[in-house]
Amino acid sequence: MDAELEQIIDGIGPRLRTLRRDRGLTLEALAATTGISVSTLSRLESGIRRPTLDLLIPLARAHRVALDQLVAAPATGDPRVHLTPRRRRDGSVVVPLTQYPGRVQVFKQVLAPRKRNPKLVTHEGYEWLYVLAGELHLIIGDRESTLRPGEAAEFDTREPHWFGPATDSAVEILHLFGPRGDQAVVRADASAGDPVTATAPPYSPPVAS
Repeated sequence: MDAELEQIIDGIGPRLRTLRRDRGLTLEALAATTGISVSTLSRLESGIRRPTLDLLIPLARAHRVALDQLVAAPATGDPRVHLTPRRRRDGSVVVPLTQYPGRVQVFKQVLAPRKRNPKLVTHEGYEWLYVLAGELHLIIGDRESTLRPGEAAEFDTREPHWFGPATDSAVEILHLFGPRGDQAVVRADASAGDPVTATAPPYSPPVAS
């Protein structure tokens, strides 16, 4: 085993201990949640036992973090959030802000200008959009709206929808999506005064429709 891999594995135990203590959990409470014995949890945290996927997956769920945050997170005590932008072929950029499987996901997106050829889509889920900069053109069914900085929209993604830059300049947005039935936290009015609604594919980095 090379030195870098050894260092990564050695860092998992202390990271697990820090996560548990930061959440005020005892080993007994974590054992009850994950089904992993107290002795195994203790040995994982102390580095005596090597972590395996069948142990790390329930722990990631219990701590509500992505698996890669357990395996290769920044060093303990580093308060910075290390984000990894993902650039699309059309010039758009997606930055995942959360990685909680099965829950509401949050992304920051910069949508590049494109040819105006809206193709409305539908899928399961619920979506929220908040404009940070630029103007966003949003279509939901037969309703069209233009959202400006500080305005937000929410909608059920089973309704046909599309969104993209309203002008020849890029638009920067916060994009939340999750399971249908989650409670909405923001609202905005359409041009006609009606609540807006739009979406992206559930549980994967969203691409503007």
